[in-house]
Amino acid sequence: MSNLSILILCGSSPRHLYIANKLCQAGKPIAIVQETGTNWTLKKILKLLKPVNFYNKASRWIRDRKRYTGNKEEAFFFGDQNAKLDRPDLVINVPHINHPDVVKLAEETKPDVIAVFGTSLIKGPLLKMGKYGIVNLHGGLSPHYRGADCTFWALYNEEPEQIGCTLHFINEGIDTGKLIAHISPEVKATDDELTLFWRAVKDSANIYAELMDKFEKNQAIGKYQSEKGTLYQVKDRELKHEQKLNQILANGLLKNLNLPTRIKWFTPST
Repeated sequence: MSNLSILILCGSSPRHLYIANKLCQAGKPIAIVQETGTNWTLKKILKLLKPVNFYNKASRWIRDRKRYTGNKEEAFFFGDQNAKLDRPDLVINVPHINHPDVVKLAEETKPDVIAVFGTSLIKGPLLKMGKYGIVNLHGGLSPHYRGADCTFWALYNEEPEQIGCTLHFINEGIDTGKLIAHISPEVKATDDELTLFWRAVKDSANIYAELMDKFEKNQAIGKYQSEKGTLYQVKDRELKHEQKLNQILANGLLKNLNLPTRIKWFTPST
């Protein structure tokens, strides 16, 4: 365990709690900040009420309810235990991650690292905070797969070797900051999208924790992304794409494919 102070910004799903617990073990946690999603504005409400937006939102909600039934994610990350934080006493709820209270907290506590996983897009003053910077765990291999549903799109594009997560510094773009590490999970013939995504996240937990030790030892870390890659948005994923991926997997995309776990660290010289 390092002596670094860590401000954790994360979501509330089992995978987010799992990562937060690993980070709490890796250093000295200051707080665990979670969004409540209550930052509704008239502009957002009017946008949602547009028929096409409402339909897309409702369709995604129904799809996700079907995919996540049975507490499968909780079982994957916590076994037969309930998904919970080891340090619930550190939780601070905010309407959105860029709320002034979060900025004030960072200004007052001056964390060594701000560690992010599963929040909305971070903007403004937070980007400049943290002695060693602000780091994100992204569920895709940047720069080729940036944005949302990257495991899905890697499978859809028939590139299972491109499934994984990226640790990177956060800048003003979407998953475009300096690369820290690529974490590519084991890929087996019997896998599906969610299993691969969850395995990549779980594999990333120890790498995220190891990063704290590298910071404390002042090891050179991070490399600028040399290309833009592709940015996928939530709205890009439609029923026709899901049907095609089902057919691709049924046709044996992962058959006889056994890729091992692969970790790649990035330094200025790599």
